[in-house]
Amino acid sequence: MNLKFGKNLTLAAALALGTFASLPARAAQLGGDARAAIPKDVQQLIVVDYRAMQNSDAAMNLKARVLPPELKQLETALKSSGLNDNHDIDELAFAAFRTANSGESTKIIGLASGQFSLPDILANFKKHKVKATKVRDNMIYPMGDSGMLVSFLNPTTMVFGSSDAIKFALDARDGMAPSFLSNDTMMQQMSSVDSEPIWSILDQKGTQMMMRGVLGEAAQLADYETIKKRLVASRYTMNFNNGVKFNLDVVTPDTFTAATMSSLLNAAAMYKKVSGTAIEKSAIDSTTIDSNSGILQVRFATSDSQFSSLLQSPLFQSVVH
Repeated sequence: MNLKFGKNLTLAAALALGTFASLPARAAQLGGDARAAIPKDVQQLIVVDYRAMQNSDAAMNLKARVLPPELKQLETALKSSGLNDNHDIDELAFAAFRTANSGESTKIIGLASGQFSLPDILANFKKHKVKATKVRDNMIYPMGDSGMLVSFLNPTTMVFGSSDAIKFALDARDGMAPSFLSNDTMMQQMSSVDSEPIWSILDQKGTQMMMRGVLGEAAQLADYETIKKRLVASRYTMNFNNGVKFNLDVVTPDTFTAATMSSLLNAAAMYKKVSGTAIEKSAIDSTTIDSNSGILQVRFATSDSQFSSLLQSPLFQSVVH
């Protein structure tokens, strides 16, 4: 199973695999203020029912292996903001979005929800002489020396990121620019997965990038170049209760496209199985690839011990880098 997501798309896999293993089976449903603060042109959104995993050696090992530099920077900034991420944060989301002038690149914001003690946080900022800037009615605070900024949308929701990214988020939230709420395709994808503890949705561009990475050398085939424009969107969920489960759905407009993608992906899996190690072959054997009613379906399930072994393999390293 080769699930290489690309530079920005690695964010979701890294978060899901690296920070949130062994989560309780709760739903991670993004709140209204958080949705409104995400700009409309989202390439990928991941939402996680957040519980710190400091007491889990396996989770910390995963985190050390797969968390990319972009998220390490945001994680450091979050810890320096005066929040206790072990107790205050209930839900954490990251969104990669495009802007009118961003071209192929994306900007990234983080959103945290929980029961924040704003008086204590603001008192901590004041104690350390942290000076806020104001954008309309929004107060924006530096997050330590990280170069990141944070703004509290309400007592239970905050948005954080670089100075330009957070301003795009606040423009969306204040109605100065279109928000995620007006993106009907992505809102529909969210409704299919937000009952899960870990989920992610990708738009057409993100899905095309993901599938190119998933297919590997098979993406060079003419069939993929022909049908990639017919990939509409995708979504996936992860669950670490009673083993590791990963479910990916890629939405296409018709059964033919989904069936063609299924055939290409099965061919790529067989190619990888021939050249892979015993552990990698076992991982591929734990993966099923099919299509149903215009949706390409990938299902992966394995035990905790088998997954721990997979972490050591070259296949896993190629997946997350």
